[in-house]
Amino acid sequence: MDATVLALIIVAVVLLVAVVAMGAMLAKRRRSEQLQKQFGPEYERQVMETGDRKAAESDLQARQQRRDKLDIRDLDNEERSRFQHEWSTVQRGFVDNPERALDGADALVVSVMKARGYPVGDFDRRAEDLSVDHADVVRHYRDARAVRDASARSGARDNGDGVDTEQQRQALTSYRSLVEALLGSRSADHADPDTGRNADRTDTSTPMHTTTTDAYRPTQEPTR
Repeated sequence: MDATVLALIIVAVVLLVAVVAMGAMLAKRRRSEQLQKQFGPEYERQVMETGDRKAAESDLQARQQRRDKLDIRDLDNEERSRFQHEWSTVQRGFVDNPERALDGADALVVSVMKARGYPVGDFDRRAEDLSVDHADVVRHYRDARAVRDASARSGARDNGDGVDTEQQRQALTSYRSLVEALLGSRSADHADPDTGRNADRTDTSTPMHTTTTDAYRPTQEPTR
């Protein structure tokens, strides 16, 4: 074989390998960007938990694939109205019994998820499945569940040992954000308890998407 032809073949092979490698690198970057955009804070949480970005991305992709196999449906108007009424009942009971209200909120989330077609057997699995569709609020679900469990263990309010009423109130707010996202009452992007907007200022007599005064606090703030 002519030396020139051989050299051209070698150059062509090298260029082909370089193009394939570049394509693989760009595809990996696009995949990472898509996962970061889709999962938001959940992406970084998974990276921190696994300690390996590649492993974290594999886990998140597995969640997506598992979610795609589920038959998730929208609620009809009657179901949505019923769940909204149940939420109002939970919310009204907070002042008298925060622990029971948190239990009710947690149970309501499970009921709504089950009605929509999500598996509900295990909390970690529920959180992972929800992170695919509701990444903006699932972190609050975990926080709320932790406060709910701590409240159940302590069985006390504002005693210095367990969670206090304000933590419980924030937990209920977080549950509300998730319930609203699942019911489709409003966009989860506007249901962030950390911002102090919308989700933590409600009145139990109004629809879930309406914001008024803070009904979770046990006492009325003085009028100025």
